[in-house]
Amino acid sequence: MTMRTRTLGTTGPHVSALGLGCMGMSALYGVADRAESIATLHAALDAGVTLLDTGDFYGMGHNEMLIGEALRAAPTELRENALVSVKFGALRGPDGGWSGSDGRPAAVKNFAAYSLQRLGVDHIDVYRLARLDPDVPIEETVGAISELIEKGYVRHIGLSEVGAETIRRAAATAPIADLQIEYSLISRGIEESVLPTTRELGISITAYGVLSRGLISGHFTRDRQLAADDFRAISPRFQGENLRHNLDLVEALRKIAERKGVSVAQIAIAWVLSRGEDIVPLVGARTRERLTESLGALDVTLDAADLAAIEEAVPADAAAGDRYPAAQMSHLGSR
Repeated sequence: MTMRTRTLGTTGPHVSALGLGCMGMSALYGVADRAESIATLHAALDAGVTLLDTGDFYGMGHNEMLIGEALRAAPTELRENALVSVKFGALRGPDGGWSGSDGRPAAVKNFAAYSLQRLGVDHIDVYRLARLDPDVPIEETVGAISELIEKGYVRHIGLSEVGAETIRRAAATAPIADLQIEYSLISRGIEESVLPTTRELGISITAYGVLSRGLISGHFTRDRQLAADDFRAISPRFQGENLRHNLDLVEALRKIAERKGVSVAQIAIAWVLSRGEDIVPLVGARTRERLTESLGALDVTLDAADLAAIEEAVPADAAAGDRYPAAQMSHLGSR
C-alpha cells in the first residue's frame, strides 16, 4: 500500500488520500475499546494517514481527549504530520440528547478554546460548524473562524453538511478549504448541486459515511443485534424491509468485489476515491483490523468496466430509507 496525498481545496493543506474519522471511538456505535482505539490511531499515523477528524461533541469531549492522548504518545514526526479537523457547535444535554447548533461568534471562540485544551495542541488545522445554525448568518460564523486564523488558533476554515447557497455565501466571506458531507455509493445527493458548486469554487470534499455506517462494509448481517446506544438502532436504513433491501445491494456489490479479489469495503471506498482528486474519504475504522482493510482500498484500481458494473449493481438512489431519522434530517443544512 502506498499512501497518496490530496489537497484540501485551493487554500488548504496537503493530506493523505484517506482520512480517519474518529467518532466511533467515543460515541454512537456502542462501546469502544480505549486501548484498541489508541492503537488504531497510532497504526493510522504510522501508515501515513495524516487527516484525523473529530467533533467537540463526540462523547462530549472524549474523542478530542482520546486523539490528544494518541498524539502525545506518537513519535514526534508522526505527531507533527497529523492534521486535525474539528467540528463544533452541536449542543447536547447531560443525557446525551441534541438541542440544536450554536454558530454565534462568541460561541465559536468558546468552543475553540475548549477544543485546543482537550486536544493539547496550539492550533486546529481545519475548523468547521457541524450543522448550520438557522439563527446565525453563516457569514458571522465564518468571520469568527477567520479571526481565530488571524490569531494563530486555526489554520483553515471548513464547512459541514450545507448546501450550495450556504457554500457560496461562506466562500464570499473567507477562503473555504473543505466541505465535509456524507458521500457513498448509496448516499449520492451531493452530485446534483453541492459537488458542482465546490468544484467551481475550488473547495474539496471530505466524504464521511463512505461505508454508510458499516451498512455497505460487507460485514453487517441481517440478524445483527445492535446496542441501545448504537445510532444504527434507530437509523432508517437499518430497519426491517429497508435493511433487507440494502443488504441485497451489498450482495450485488460483493460479486464484483470477489471478481476483483478484494473486499466489499475496499471496493466501496475505492469507488469514492475514483470520484475525483478533490474528494478525501474518511474511514471510520475503530480497530486495526478494519483500518488495514480500509487502507487496502488504495491499491484497488477501478476501470471503466468496473465502474459500470458497480453503477448497475448499486444505482444512484437505490438505497431504501433516509440516512438519518426524520427529526435529524430536518436539521441538516440543505441551503
